[in-house]
Amino acid sequence: MSKIEIKNLNKNFKFGKDKILKDINLSFDSNKIYGLFGENGAGKSTLMNLIADYTFPTDGQVTLDNENVHDNDKALSKIYYMNQNNMYPKNEKVKKIFELTKSIYKDYDVQLQDKLVKKFQLNIKTRFNKLSTGYKSIVKIIIALCVPCEFIILDEPTLGLDARNRDIFYRELIESYSEEPRTFIISTHIIEEIDKLVSNVVMIADGKVVLNDTSDNIRAKAYSVNGPMDLVSDYTKDLSVIGKESLGQYVTIDVMGSLPNKKVPSGVKVTKIELQKLIVNLMNKDGANDN
Repeated sequence: MSKIEIKNLNKNFKFGKDKILKDINLSFDSNKIYGLFGENGAGKSTLMNLIADYTFPTDGQVTLDNENVHDNDKALSKIYYMNQNNMYPKNEKVKKIFELTKSIYKDYDVQLQDKLVKKFQLNIKTRFNKLSTGYKSIVKIIIALCVPCEFIILDEPTLGLDARNRDIFYRELIESYSEEPRTFIISTHIIEEIDKLVSNVVMIADGKVVLNDTSDNIRAKAYSVNGPMDLVSDYTKDLSVIGKESLGQYVTIDVMGSLPNKKVPSGVKVTKIELQKLIVNLMNKDGANDN
C-alpha cells in the first residue's frame, strides 16, 4: 500500500529565518479521505506545494513509498495537485486542455470526463480565461477526478461554485472514490460540507500540526456541555476547554478529552460537537495562545 510520509520537515520564508512550517511529521495512507484544515497563513498551501514538489523544504523530506519525491518523476506521477493557481493556457479552449491532459496521463478517464461535463453543464468550447471562477474550478475538479493518480490533493476545490455544483462535486467524488479508492487530501474552509466525508483530520496552526487523528476518534472525545453556569463550570472544571459561549446564566462549554467519571447534573446537557465547530474552536484557541 502506498504512503506519503513527511519527516522532520521545516520550511522558512524565502528571505528570512522565520518558519512557515515547523518540524512537520505526518503520513497520508492509501485509500483514505483527509481533511486538511487551518486558518489562512497557517501553512496548509505550503505543505501541499511541498508534497507536490512545487517548492522545496528547508529541512526534512517528503517521501512516497520511501522515495524522496523531489525531482522524482515516478513518485510525482502518482500525485495530482489541484490548486488555486490557473496553470492552463489562458487562451486555450477547455476541450484542448482536456485533450492535453489526456495525452499526459495514459489511463485518463475520458468516459468520466464526458459524464462530468454534462452534469456540470460545462461548455468545453469556451476559452479558459473566459470562464467564471466557479467554472475554472469545475475544469480543475473534472481533471482531478479523471487522472489515474493514487494521491489527489484538492486546495479549495469548490472556490466559486454555487450550491448545485458543490453538491454535484461531493456526490461525484464519493462515487468515484467508491468505484476506485485512492487518497484524497482536501483543504477547505467550508468544513461542514465535508464533515461526513473525511475519514481523517489534520489541522495546522502557526506552522505546526495540532491535530492528526481519525474523524471518529476526534468526534468520540469532543463534547458540548450546556446548562446553568455554576453546574456546567463545576462539571467541566478539570477538563480541557476549547470553547465557551454564555447567554445570561446559561453557558455552553466545549471540551476535548474524556468526560468526568461522575453523574451529569440535572439540567445539564452533554452532546457531541460537529467537526466544523470543533475546528473553529481549536483555531480560536490556538490564536488566543499566540497572543
